[in-house]
Amino acid sequence: MARTQPRTRSLASARRGLKKTDTTASNATVEKQVGGAKNGGTRQVPVVKAPRFYPAEDVRKPKIHHKTPKPTKIRSSITPGTVLILLAGRFRGKRVVFLKQLESGLLLVTGPYKVNGVPLRRVNQAYVIATSTKIELGDAKLDKFNDAYFAKDATKEKRSAEAEFFEEGKPKAKEAFPESKAADQKEVDKSILASVKKTENLAKYLKASWGLSKGQFPHQLVF
Repeated sequence: MARTQPRTRSLASARRGLKKTDTTASNATVEKQVGGAKNGGTRQVPVVKAPRFYPAEDVRKPKIHHKTPKPTKIRSSITPGTVLILLAGRFRGKRVVFLKQLESGLLLVTGPYKVNGVPLRRVNQAYVIATSTKIELGDAKLDKFNDAYFAKDATKEKRSAEAEFFEEGKPKAKEAFPESKAADQKEVDKSILASVKKTENLAKYLKASWGLSKGQFPHQLVF
C-alpha cells in the first residue's frame, strides 16, 4: 500500500502558499578574481547571497483569486415604475417608486417626496417587497444619478470628540439641504406625479404606511 503522507504535506504547503527552495539557483557560483599572494588568484562566489536573518515562522502569501465580481441580478418582479414597500431603514413601511438599478446593485427609488416624504435614495433589494402596482415614469431623466451622486462630502471638517463634548448642551445648527439636489428631486417627481394623478386614489395608496396585523404573515399575502 502506497504511503500518502508526502503528498498530504505538499498539498498543505501549497494551501499555505509556501514555496520550495530552488537548490539549483542557491548553489550557483561565479568565479571571481581575488587579490593577494595567498588567495590563489580566483575564488568561487555564490550568485545569490544567503540572507542574514530568517523569519521565525513561515510567511504565508495571500491567496490569489481569479474570480471577477458579477453584477447583482435584480429580481424579475422589480421593473422601472414598480411600487415597492420598504422593510428596513428610516422609511420602513413606506411605499416608493422604483426608478433604476445602480452599478453597485442598489435600487434607486423615490416617494415621490411631495406625496409621502421619501426623497431620492438607494435601497437594497433584499429589504423591499415588490407589488403589482406600476406607475409610468414618463420622461424622467435619470442619467445623472449614480453611486457617486449619493456619496458623502469628503471636504467636510470632522469634529473631534473633545469639541463634541463641550458642544453637547448647545443646539446643533442644521445644515441646509443643497439646492441642486432639491431641484433634481422636483425634476424627477414632476413626471411621476403627473402619472399618479391619472389614477384615482393612487396618491392615497402611496401615502399610506404598510404593516402587518396580528395573525398576518407576509408570505401569505398577495401584493
